[in-house]
Amino acid sequence: MFFVFCEVRNGHIKRITDNDIQSLVLEVEGTNVSTTYITCPTDPKKGLGIKLPFLVMIIKNLKKYFTFEVQVVDDKDMRRRFRASNFQSTTRIKTFSCTLPLRLDEGWNYIQFNLPDFTWQTFRTKYIETHRVQIHANCRIRRVYFSDRLYSEDELPAEFKLYLSKSRHRELPPGS
Repeated sequence: MFFVFCEVRNGHIKRITDNDIQSLVLEVEGTNVSTTYITCPTDPKKGLGIKLPFLVMIIKNLKKYFTFEVQVVDDKDMRRRFRASNFQSTTRIKTFSCTLPLRLDEGWNYIQFNLPDFTWQTFRTKYIETHRVQIHANCRIRRVYFSDRLYSEDELPAEFKLYLSKSRHRELPPGS
């Protein structure tokens, strides 16, 4: 996924080589997670229109506050927002949004987000498409992609692998 809009206040967004995986990654760091982020698409009135059910992110835990948001469209033509963060301890569900805790292991993590399952479990509606993705400070991003199903590491192309001896897969359980 190509993120075309960046917002930075008291932080930075830059490409660096991560020493653990010896690969270029995008580092998003800031003193406040709400003021440093990348988002796609640029125009908030436009949507991605991605219908694939799984959002997968390869993210490095920087041992600081981190959050990401995904806005989906459901079968009632409503935009609903999921926000996962490592600083929230409980799940909160409102009419149009859901905030949930995210536990990251040390180092690199695979975050696998089952969008249809989350949409159904949270709002009792059917997922139609992803409208927007926003990744806030503080993390390093190796890869963000959508897929038709979850793939084992052996099935992934080389550019989607970490090449670590112990890569971690984290699938967010519904209602966590």
